[in-house]
Formats: sequence, C-alpha cells, structure tokens
Amino acid sequence: MLKFPLNRAAACLLGLAVLLAGCGTTPRLDRQFGSSVAALRVQQSVHANAPLNRDPVAGMDGQAASAAYDSYQKSFSAPTPQPAAFTIGVGTRP
Repeated sequence: MLKFPLNRAAACLLGLAVLLAGCGTTPRLDRQFGSSVAALRVQQSVHANAPLNRDPVAGMDGQAASAAYDSYQKSFSAPTPQPAAFTIGVGTRP
C-alpha cells in the first residue's frame, strides 16, 4: 500500500523535472543565432553598393539581346536532329 504513493510522487517529480528542463536558456546558441545567415548574405553579394551606381551597364544593346532571345526560343520549337553516335558500320550492307 505504501508503494503506490511513492510511484506517484516519483512520477510527479520526474514530470516536474522535465517541465523545468524545458525552461532552461541556451545563451551560447542564442548569441550566435542568425549570424550564419547574415554571413552567407554578405558572401553572396559581389558589390553591395551596386544599386547606388547609376552608370549604364556596358554590354549587349536591347535589339541584339531581343534577337538572341528570340533565336534561343525558336531553337526549342524545331530542334535540329542529333546524329546517331554509334553508326560506324551498323545497318549498312555491302
């Protein structure tokens, strides 16, 4: 009869310990939280002040770029047939 209250008390203490363990802080992890994302964002930008530069970009003009894009899109509508790679002496009769 005495065994039941001890098991119940032990279960309550164990549950209380688990609940209190969830309230603990992680100061070492919280201090570094987000620093890896910030470092990756900095590493991915080549020139951070590029939007402030108002000089025109040197490169292809609009008409040439449009023509290149149109020919690129047309290449998918009728692709050129690829030659068979292994046709040396195959399928020919002497």
